Formats: sequence, structure tokens, C-alpha cells
Amino acid sequence: MSTSTEVNPEKPRVGFDAFLLSALWLAGLVTVLWGAAKTDDPLFAVHMGIFALGFTAMLIWLLRRTGRIMGGTIRQTAYEDDIVRVGTILTVFWAVIGLTVGVVIAAQLAFPTTLSFPDIPYLSYGRLRPLHTSAVIFAFGGTALLTTSFYVVQRTTKARLAGGLLPWFVMWGYQLFIVLAATGYVLGITQSREYAEPEWYVDLWLTLVWVVYLLVFLGTIWKRKEPHIYVANWFYLAFIVTIAMLHIVNNLAMPVSFLGTKSYSAFSGVQDALTQWWYGHNAVGFFLTAGFLAMMYYFVPKRAERPVYSYRLSIVHFWTLIFLYIWAGPHHLHYTALPQWAQTLGMTFSLMLWMPSWGGMINGLMTLSGAWDKLRTDPVIRMLVVSVAFYGMSTFEGPLMSVREVNSLSHYTDWTVGHVHSGALGWVGFVSFGAIYCLVPWLWGRKQLYSLALVEWHFWIATIGILLYITAMWVTGIQEGLMWRSYDESGFLQYTFVETVEAKHWLYIVRMLGGVLFLLGALIMAYNVWRTIRGDVHESESAGKPALAGAQPAE
Repeated sequence: MSTSTEVNPEKPRVGFDAFLLSALWLAGLVTVLWGAAKTDDPLFAVHMGIFALGFTAMLIWLLRRTGRIMGGTIRQTAYEDDIVRVGTILTVFWAVIGLTVGVVIAAQLAFPTTLSFPDIPYLSYGRLRPLHTSAVIFAFGGTALLTTSFYVVQRTTKARLAGGLLPWFVMWGYQLFIVLAATGYVLGITQSREYAEPEWYVDLWLTLVWVVYLLVFLGTIWKRKEPHIYVANWFYLAFIVTIAMLHIVNNLAMPVSFLGTKSYSAFSGVQDALTQWWYGHNAVGFFLTAGFLAMMYYFVPKRAERPVYSYRLSIVHFWTLIFLYIWAGPHHLHYTALPQWAQTLGMTFSLMLWMPSWGGMINGLMTLSGAWDKLRTDPVIRMLVVSVAFYGMSTFEGPLMSVREVNSLSHYTDWTVGHVHSGALGWVGFVSFGAIYCLVPWLWGRKQLYSLALVEWHFWIATIGILLYITAMWVTGIQEGLMWRSYDESGFLQYTFVETVEAKHWLYIVRMLGGVLFLLGALIMAYNVWRTIRGDVHESESAGKPALAGAQPAE
């Protein structure tokens, strides 16, 4: 069997991919320098400068790597693991950044007077909130998906990543997109579309990166040595293809000037709203669900050392989820100008999603059949299993909230915020953390993590943080909804909006504390990962069992 340490008999050489990338980045550098020189928009000039720095850095990286290849200092291994190592470190970095910004804006909501900076627009809640959202979803979550997909597709196809240096273009290009998006938020460059705020030129760059990502993934599957395509790759592929379609359609826009930041959407009115929430809900469905289900189907069986409970159920789970999810977006637009038949269609398909979602949850949990004892001894598998439980809870709550009568109470309240974070922190966060804890010893050839006790601390601190967060939001959301629909004996609203805000002040403090605990868990993970990469083992665990501590699995 091949492992990442075996040397390929074919000597590494500089191929067409290196010339293609150097030409692309040089052309990009010339274009953005021209744009920066010609524009009258100072914000556009700033972003062109960031593009220029990014292209320059990628060119320097390419020249150095090409020199190392020509000098014979880079070994050609069976798998391209260097990019997975870089992605793993970046995933941890973005987790800390995204969660830190989340704590800051939670504190701003809890103490708006103290943490208000009217003279510093970059620190306003309106700019930091989308920064937090995108940092957690696209920077942390997206980098985790890129990283794990590159690892999983190689192991399950027994083939090296296709495209030579093109996977590196995907990784570095995606990081450039993250930096452009983040700086755009704080500078006020936005097209005001939830989960899709970056302006037209950043969208075009992401489209290019994403197309190359699809080609690399398909190319690796095409040259596979394993005849069967493992189910995790189907989920990754659905995530890549559908996100491409959603991104292109939702971001169709006409720029006011090709030398300026501002653009106008191709859609307007209720069509714009429907397009936005067709995108918004399916960004959740295919970015935050399908992609991370691929992680579940690889890392849970691998860590538990058990086969998937039912491979047939995993295929049924895949096809039903993929077919049903794409129709559920209109449930975000109850009681709006959207025709009622379309609202009902979205609600109906949302309710039908209970079946595949819970089928997948049951499949993940039952994979531990015969290995339930590992929950007592291995906190990494416990984190992965609890993530699957949060997936089940979130996918029960989501369809429930799509019912029109429930939605009339929950929509526009903090109940929605609690629902989103039970999925984002409990499902996406925990399955990503579990994958990182698996990958780090495997990739760096360590027999075990630095400290399983620190994983245990991470698990319990983060779990308490999630529970504080979502229960506070459930309570304040339902309270908020009931206060908004309360009338006095004269038929007037009983409470002003300010009174509803005042009533939930202490719950906002609880929410902030929950976020602080979850961030603390991520910092513990970052320390544990750093010490593991160094090759350290905590003195109290130096005699730990390799099977539990994450030794390199046989491939």
C-alpha cells in the first residue's frame, strides 16, 4: 500500500503547469497595476494593491519552488501532502481569527455604549459582522474543506493530486480571495448580499480559482487507481459543483465602471430576494452541509477504525439530500412579496429534508457500532460524534423553523441566530476540529498528539460555550418574537423596539461568554497542534497508546 512517505520513481520536473501559473500571475500583476494607476476610486486602488502584493508573493513562491525542483531538493512522493500541511495550519489560523471577531461583535451587542467607536468606521458592528461571518464560513470552513478534500481524494483514489502545481494555485488563490473579502468588509466595499458581500472583481477571481479547484478534483478522480469512488468524494464533488453554480448566478452584476468597486445586481425586487435566498440557503446546504458530510464519512470511520455503518444508506443519503436541498430556499421569504406557492414549495422541501438528514446522522452515529467504548477513551472521536449529533439537531430545527406558523415567531429574531450557531459551532466547528486532530499526527508523522488531555479540555470548554450560546439565543429569540406580537387592550403594540432590546441585555452577555469559551477551546487546539508539529509529547502521556493518539493509519 502507498503512503505519503514513499518516493515516486519519476523524478520531479518543471512542467507546463509552472509556466501556465507564472504567465497567469504575471498577466494578473500587470492588469492590477494598470487598474491601480488608472482608477479614480481610492478603495479600488487599495484592492488592486492587495491583488498586486498577492500576485507578487505567489510569483516569488513559484520561483523558489521551481528552483527547489530543479535542484532536486523536493522529493516526489506518492501523495501531495505539503499542500495539506499548509492548509491545516491555515485552517487553525482562520478559526482563531474568525472566532475572535465573533467575540468582539458579541461584546459590542452586549455593551453597545462602551464598545462603540463612531470615529473608527472600520470597527463598527455593521462592518465587523459580515467579516466574522465570512471569516468563520469561508476562511475557516472553506480552508478546512479545501484541505480535507485534497487529503481524502488522494487516499480514497490512491492517486496523487492532478495538475502538478495547480492545487497550489487553488490554495493560495483562495487565501487571496479571503484577504480581499475581509479588507473589503472593513473598508465598506460590499454589494450587500448575505454570504456574498465581495464586489464583482473579487467574485471573478473566486470563480477562476473555483473552476481550477473543480478540474483538480475531477482530474484526481479520473486517474484513480481505486475503481470505486468513495462516498466522501461524491459529497465533495456536489459541494464544489453546486457552489460554483450558486456563486455565478447570485453574483451576476454589472459594474458601474471596470475601474471602480461599485456594481448593480442583474436582479431586482422579489426576483433578487429569491435569487439571494436560493443562494443563501444552498450555501448552507452545500458549503456547510455537503462538504462537511464528506469529512464525516471519512474521518469518523477512520478514527473509529470501523467501516461506514451502511454504505447503501450513504448513497441514499447523498442523492436525496442533493435533490431536495436545492428547492428549500424560499422558506426564508415567508410573509413577503414572494408568491405563496413558492413559499409553500420551499417549506415542503424543507420538511422532506428531515429524512435524508437524519438518515445521514444515524449512519454516522451507527458507524461506532462495536466501538462505543472509544467515546470514553478518545476525545477526538467524541468530538466527531458530538458534531454528528449537532448536525442531527440543526437539521431537525431548520425544517421546523420553515413551517409558516413557526416562522412567523422565529424569523428576524435571535432564534435564527441560535439555530445558525448550533450548526456552525456544533456541527461545522467540531467536525473540522476533529479532522484537524486526526490530520496533524498523520501529516507530520507523529505517533500521537501532544496532549489528549488538552483535547479533552477543548471538547468540554467548547461544548459548554455552544450550550450557553444557543440556549441564550433560543430564550431571547422566543422572548423577542412574543414581545413583537403583543398588543394592549386598545390594539396597539405593547412594547417598543427599544424595550425588546433592553429585555435581552443579560442574555447577550451570556451569548458573549459562550463565544469566549468556544474561542478559548480553539486557542487550546492551536497550542496543541503547534506542540504536535514540533514533535512534543506531554510528559504525562508519553506512554499513550498510538491507536488512540492518532498514529498514521495504513493506506
